[in-house]
Amino acid sequence: MTTDKKSFDATDLAILGILLRDSRTPLQEISATVGLSTTSCWNRIRRMSDCGALQGYTVKVDLPSLGYHDTLIVQVTLDSHSEETLYEFGRALESIPEVLEASLISGDYDYFLRIAVKDTRDYERLLRERLYKIPGIRHSKSSFVLRTLKKVDTPLIA
Repeated sequence: MTTDKKSFDATDLAILGILLRDSRTPLQEISATVGLSTTSCWNRIRRMSDCGALQGYTVKVDLPSLGYHDTLIVQVTLDSHSEETLYEFGRALESIPEVLEASLISGDYDYFLRIAVKDTRDYERLLRERLYKIPGIRHSKSSFVLRTLKKVDTPLIA
């Protein structure tokens, strides 16, 4: 890794690629794959963690196996764009576990939400009981995800 904490060499990117595929890959396997000693490999991983490039290790969950068979993209427009309104809307979304992702966006809508539901009835319940009870929503548009063609967390090219 170079001294600039934002720059990574090909070996760093290879290590990140391995960890993205499976964060439980043993250090010895990572080291052998990238051609480094385990100590050198561990030092690179630690430096990437220290500079904030590696922010944690997680598991991937298959939502359908937990009963969440549908995903929706919901675009929301708010009545107001005051800091208080945006803050309260964000707090309300945090209390809804089905909301997987929420982004403030530019364009015709204010927010992009990705929501997991069990089925259409579950989505109707979520709309009535949770989402539409959030003050300040002027308009929303929902689209069911039919198929996900690509989903990555980083544009890593190793």
